[in-house]
Amino acid sequence: MREQGKIFLGLAVFVLAMAITYGLWTNHSDHGIEAAGTTALFLAFALCAFIGYYLAFTARRVDSGAGDNPEAEVADDSGELGFFAPHSWQPLSLAVGGALAFLGVIFGWWLLFWSLPVILIGLFGWVFEFYRGENQNQ
Repeated sequence: MREQGKIFLGLAVFVLAMAITYGLWTNHSDHGIEAAGTTALFLAFALCAFIGYYLAFTARRVDSGAGDNPEAEVADDSGELGFFAPHSWQPLSLAVGGALAFLGVIFGWWLLFWSLPVILIGLFGWVFEFYRGENQNQ
């Protein structure tokens, strides 16, 4: 975690240099400083500095991970990946319902009338997939 903090703090310094350069470069025109880009770059600097500080601060409180050890292997940082449903049709139902909902933005909001039940069926089916049927109690 210590290395990630150093990376983000280095990125913050680079973005700050680019924000100052961009602000000075756009100031030479007749219209003054370009406010949107300069503001976005300074906000990106603040975001990188916040994340870098948090990671550096947290690295002092936790044990060093495999990312901080130069002799570590990739497998040293692996862990539990979680449980995934082996054969579920619910994501397809959600994808079809989501596609219909986004098509409703193009063709008319009336299409949401047909997409909302498909989305709800897919969502409830996915949440309660292991409470009934052959996959119960997995």
